[in-house]
Amino acid sequence: MISIRPATNPDLDGLYRIAEDMAATNEKNYFERCLSEQAEKKRVVLVAEQTGRLIGYVQLIWVPLYATFRRLDIPEIQDLNVIPDARGQGVGALLVEACEALVREAGKFEVGISVGLCQSYGAAQRLYVKKGYIPDGAGMCCDDVPVRAGELRSTLWHRAASLDSLLTLKLIKNL
Repeated sequence: MISIRPATNPDLDGLYRIAEDMAATNEKNYFERCLSEQAEKKRVVLVAEQTGRLIGYVQLIWVPLYATFRRLDIPEIQDLNVIPDARGQGVGALLVEACEALVREAGKFEVGISVGLCQSYGAAQRLYVKKGYIPDGAGMCCDDVPVRAGELRSTLWHRAASLDSLLTLKLIKNL
């Protein structure tokens, strides 16, 4: 059985293990910062647990960096990760549904989500469409800023982050 619950400090090792399994590159003390912001009610970090082992996590950001979501007061689901050997069991869908429930409980009627454009995000792209998410209409974003046709972003090549984590499509769902 899979359970979804808020992350706590004792989950730190499991969160870092999942990030390592996913080859995620996070800054030092990333999850400690996330849990601190959770305590401040700026975000929620949810974990998926199966037989005492963490198998996935997701974050719900109440005031996202993406200007359109922030302006429209739309919380954003971010950083959805499920370890490879737990995929195909509905874990990602459960994590997304748990975020949606929190958004509804907060009295909000829309939720946003970002998805990478590279092939490695294919499963997430399909999941979000199945869950009813549609593009927000701004097109491709680079580091949370919409890209205009013909625009060059020279700063992209000077960043340590990989291209696949910077190029995204923003999606919205009416709840």
